[in-house]
Amino acid sequence: MKYILLILSPFFLLTCANEDTDSMDESTKLLKPSAIHIYTQGEKTIDKENETLANLTLVCENPKYNLERTIQIRGWGNTTWGMPKKPYQIEFIDKEGVLGMAKDRKWILLALFSDKTLLRGKIAFDMARMSVMEFTVDSRYVELFLNGRYQGLYLATQKIEESKNRINIGVDGYLLEADVGDKIQPGDIHFNTPKELFKIHDPNVTVGDAKYNFIKNHITTIENVLFNDNFKDPANGYRKYIDVDTFVDYYLINDIVKNSDAGFHTSTFMNYIPGGKLKMGPVWDFDNSIGNINYATCDKIEGFYIKEASGWYNRLLQDPYFKTKVKERFNYFYGIKNELLNKLNQNLTVIKEARIRNFNQWRIIGIYVWPNQFVFNTYDEEVLFLMSWYSDRLEWMRSNINSL
Repeated sequence: MKYILLILSPFFLLTCANEDTDSMDESTKLLKPSAIHIYTQGEKTIDKENETLANLTLVCENPKYNLERTIQIRGWGNTTWGMPKKPYQIEFIDKEGVLGMAKDRKWILLALFSDKTLLRGKIAFDMARMSVMEFTVDSRYVELFLNGRYQGLYLATQKIEESKNRINIGVDGYLLEADVGDKIQPGDIHFNTPKELFKIHDPNVTVGDAKYNFIKNHITTIENVLFNDNFKDPANGYRKYIDVDTFVDYYLINDIVKNSDAGFHTSTFMNYIPGGKLKMGPVWDFDNSIGNINYATCDKIEGFYIKEASGWYNRLLQDPYFKTKVKERFNYFYGIKNELLNKLNQNLTVIKEARIRNFNQWRIIGIYVWPNQFVFNTYDEEVLFLMSWYSDRLEWMRSNINSL
């Protein structure tokens, strides 16, 4: 892809260099990295299994967002927890609005270690925010100091959970995650259908109780209908049970960026309110997308990934109705390409100083970090690769969408 980088680099370098911060929208202005100082009591080491009491101070350019609170903190993530730069979950005693985001108690600090651009999640979340998804996590860049030691640039995000300000499914609704067996942790409540494994995040249920049996039976029914001979029937096939528009948008967002986790492997969320239809979303976990992965063919611009990785989506795309919806909707996502790239350039301006401090702390530019397929010697090359891969992926899909 070197020739693509050479063609695109003058445009993107000028765009980044001349970005006028006064022209950025208000939400982006609030994203300028603030400093989060966390001191665990007795400088206790943080682990994933237990919550650790700590004091948090948030120092923002705009003092109205400053905070001083007691929190609980614990480790976060699966593979990412094993990396040198650790992600965390923080929990306030009362609901707090962090940096202008809607109030709630639990927040995630994403480390963005393997994504050397620090931008992949942002572009995917922006796509989802411009889609029919009912909820997409809001996020702000922050710089984290833990017990007085600088940890680097993080993305502070809302947690995916049931809440009035998050996934508003009420006490009767369900938040599910399609997962795989080796990712199940002690205490996780899950069930198997004939083809998939689903984890129940909300509500609080016990294996075998009424609510557990209800959702297990309902999702199994949907799957059975999807894979029976009459699945295309408009009245009694899968369309009776699922919100087609959210399934279409979720598919396109994740296949455009070739998100390996979205093939019903992990971080594939869906939600359901009894009496309604099963909806896909929210979207999550994009470090290993947009070419930043060395397996499952997800580094390649060519090819439709989700269709092959997910049995449910493979089946849905056997229905001409669903396939037509995907083809028509792709034109929308293709049409917002420039707007999304502009937002990406705004975020480059936001982090232009903080990312230098981050990579002074974590000297990984030019160094392989799992699962990088491509390793570049400068930050600018990493960003140019992301932008050109994303643009070329959209062009490839535009040329090949009719063969889906």
